[in-house]
Amino acid sequence: MSPYAVPPKSLLRLVGRAIADYAMIRDGDRVLLGVSGGKDSLSLLQVLCHLRTYAPVRFDLGVITVDPEVEGFDPSSLTAYYDRLGVPWHYERQPIMEEAKARMDGDSFCAYCSRMKRGIMYTVCRREGYGVLALAQHLDDLAESFLMSAFHGGQLRTMKAHYRNDAGDVRIVRPFVYVRETQTATFAARADLPVVPDSCPACFSAPTQRQHMKELLAREERAYPHLYANLLHAMRPLMGERQPPGRRAHAVAEAPTAAADDGG
Repeated sequence: MSPYAVPPKSLLRLVGRAIADYAMIRDGDRVLLGVSGGKDSLSLLQVLCHLRTYAPVRFDLGVITVDPEVEGFDPSSLTAYYDRLGVPWHYERQPIMEEAKARMDGDSFCAYCSRMKRGIMYTVCRREGYGVLALAQHLDDLAESFLMSAFHGGQLRTMKAHYRNDAGDVRIVRPFVYVRETQTATFAARADLPVVPDSCPACFSAPTQRQHMKELLAREERAYPHLYANLLHAMRPLMGERQPPGRRAHAVAEAPTAAADDGG
């Protein structure tokens, strides 16, 4: 059975629009995709592999998996999958959980782990010559971050669609910013992607603020079906500068129709 699965057009349209709106991938880019083993990052891997077959610009694609050496989580089986896809990969191991116990000060494990993983990915980008780091957070993630920032931080903030790291040498892009989590879950299941169970056991062991926001949004969406369309509209000014129309032609994929703009 082929490890390659063709993503649905509805998913490709939303990714194409995000890439075009924010000029995420440009001709000659070397893109390193962070893959945790969850449904979202594995879905994005399939999408980017597919886009490379017909994109009007050429870009290289590599994969990085950071193993935090958390008990019960072993993403090492993914390397054989990357080989079957023919994608160059990098596998980095670091005992992040043990380090957190000694170094974490007033931070959640999730935040500490995310920060440490990001640093490792930046290091690999520099070492291997990748100028773009792709991450698989989707519209649901952005909405949860938006509410958490407003409720608990008193600020209007969310994840950026496209930005540079503090050092200025790596661009970070999130091609799934218009995509709903239900879309990645459905695609991953139908394509039988090799999802690693419980990709963060430490987070699953106790309820988190993010989980609370996820449940709150699910309740509200049942009453207000256009909730995420409205949230996306509210978050756009926070997600980064949208590119002028003249630059969209240089992105990897053409934007879809406006009907797909709500991320649903």
